[in-house]
Amino acid sequence: MNRIEPCILMNMVMIYDGEGNVLVQNRLNPNWPGICFPGGHVEPEESFVLSAIREIKEETGLDITDLELCGIRQWRTPTDPAVFPGGKPTRCIVLLYKTCHFSGELRSSEEGEVFWIKREELFQQKLASNFSYIVEIMESDHLSENYSTGSSDRSGYMQY
Repeated sequence: MNRIEPCILMNMVMIYDGEGNVLVQNRLNPNWPGICFPGGHVEPEESFVLSAIREIKEETGLDITDLELCGIRQWRTPTDPAVFPGGKPTRCIVLLYKTCHFSGELRSSEEGEVFWIKREELFQQKLASNFSYIVEIMESDHLSENYSTGSSDRSGYMQY
């Protein structure tokens, strides 16, 4: 049995200020538009935490420390060659972190506009697809993973 599979590693960070605000990004990427927390890809030979720190600096201008790993979100890419050249399914894994330790001057990037919002107003925004699962994991003491099986309805999603 071959236990090696193609994988894309990513990160996402919920930055909160202790006054009920969270930092969000209005993503411009047409493949996953909408409001979400900032984050990005893990580069080859880069640690998960250092990749999150780097991505937050690039996308928000902020320096972050003391990241807490909250859980993971994962799914498989479609096998449709029109969507993913080569048509080979790939496992996508997003490591989910949160922190209230940040410094620097907030600025947006080509990834999208970043801004602070009251946490209770988050779900009134046009959120990125399936972002609610990510928020649920980040704020839960008993959930650690969301895995999408690829089904188009909610039954295709599992929480652990």
